Amino acid sequence: MDFWQNKRIMVTGGAGFLGSFVVNKLKKKDCASIFIPKIEDYDLVNIEDIKRVYKDALPDIVIHLAAKVGGIGANRDNPGKFFYDNLMMGVQMMEEGRKYGIEKFVTLATICAYPKFTPAPFKEDDLWNGYPEETNAPYGLAKKMLLVQSQAYRQQYGFNSVCLFPVNLYGPGDNFDLQTSHVIPALIRKCLEALNAGEDKIEVWGTGVPTREFLYVEDCAEAILLAAEKYNKSEPVNIGSGSEIAIRDLVALICRLTGFEGKVIWNKSKPDGQPRRCLDVTRALNEFDFQATTDFETGLRQTIKWYKDNYIVQNVTNR
Repeated sequence: MDFWQNKRIMVTGGAGFLGSFVVNKLKKKDCASIFIPKIEDYDLVNIEDIKRVYKDALPDIVIHLAAKVGGIGANRDNPGKFFYDNLMMGVQMMEEGRKYGIEKFVTLATICAYPKFTPAPFKEDDLWNGYPEETNAPYGLAKKMLLVQSQAYRQQYGFNSVCLFPVNLYGPGDNFDLQTSHVIPALIRKCLEALNAGEDKIEVWGTGVPTREFLYVEDCAEAILLAAEKYNKSEPVNIGSGSEIAIRDLVALICRLTGFEGKVIWNKSKPDGQPRRCLDVTRALNEFDFQATTDFETGLRQTIKWYKDNYIVQNVTNR
């Protein structure tokens, strides 16, 4: 607790899905000052806005969570924007932080940075053994450059930066927009909307064969703060639950938890994405004592409840 009490923390993306959980945890730790750059006030792709946000925030530690993200469809439709915006945000935020003289820079990369055919479970040493899965490659490579920058800056400048590689997150407050969301919120929305409309089928992209690992958003927030407190190296660290599930089994589970009993239509003309995603999470446990604690089904139930409370209830009220 004492670590945070005299610190000024800037959390980019602090009003977002993951960022809101990080900020709440910081408040519970009696953090002295938390600065959240609002998107309407600072364009963190723009260097002048980045310089200005450092002057305004005066941070000791930066937790850089701001990113342009989305599922397979969003990545496929916006490869240039996802590459440019994420690269420019991260690289310039770290450079200006170095010049400003902050104590520590904590940033998130992505599991999309791993090579397409990485043996599971993914080990951090596998990061450079091939090209990422094509639909996510521009985003994944932009984020992986932050690892290169982190290591180069520690070597040349002694700059203390940490680069974490989380799996797909889920939980209350997730993005449920079907055009840009990841698989869990998309499935929850499809099932519940079908139920409300009395429809007897939903469509799901791909074959259902690939596997994914998921991490409850609050667990990820805990990992980020533990790394900020305890980890002072530039070697990459996987952040995950350490278990995987086939998409077909995930669909069946979400159908059961939402109560949807209709037919699932698999649109095999749509991409599957990476064949497998499952992390070796040993380093996070050894280096800063992180271990996910939220049971997957429990986390899904909480996410479904949040969607019902915040979308379905509102939609009924607004009619």
